[in-house]
Amino acid sequence: MKPRRTTISWISWIAAGALMAMSRGAAAVDEHSLYASAGDVTRPPIGWIEFCADQPSECNVASTKPQDVVMSSEAWKQLTFINDWVNHTIKPMTDLNHYGVIEKWTYPDDGYGDCEDYVLLKRRMLMQAGWPREALLITVVRDKNGDGHAILTVKSDRGEFILDNQVSDIVLWSDTGYRFVKRQSQSDPNVWVSLGDSRPAATTAASPH
Repeated sequence: MKPRRTTISWISWIAAGALMAMSRGAAAVDEHSLYASAGDVTRPPIGWIEFCADQPSECNVASTKPQDVVMSSEAWKQLTFINDWVNHTIKPMTDLNHYGVIEKWTYPDDGYGDCEDYVLLKRRMLMQAGWPREALLITVVRDKNGDGHAILTVKSDRGEFILDNQVSDIVLWSDTGYRFVKRQSQSDPNVWVSLGDSRPAATTAASPH
């Protein structure tokens, strides 16, 4: 399906002077490295289920047609700015230290969070800036130690790019070193699909996630 070109509007407080040049991640690469292989429907993470129970308005959405972002130079600059802003503004803290529970997905409104909280905030900010929800997919991966980690996949006409609180650069999914497990479907954020990634993970994500 040909991606629908979306108009990316700026959040009012984003300063134009903070824009960064498009990184090497958007360069041409082997076609097989651009997109992960989505498989069968699978169970959503318990964190997402509980997040939806706590904030039903965030999840009660209609099913829609898949959309990919057209990754223009301006879109890349905005993506980079939001990723950097969240990574530098939110301070890492485990859910156990923060909330006294092993796992809790929520917005890091108090300035602290772990990996999925970074992801939720980046996703919300991008949607507020006009990016289509269908192209912003919360994704679960495994690092080389087998530990779970949450990242944001941005699905575009130039490949699937990853926003990660552990890494400053935005790179293609195939360059992360993670083993991809599952993610939201493009049509419905409450439907999750498995990812056919049999590669061993090669990069460790630092703790806390």
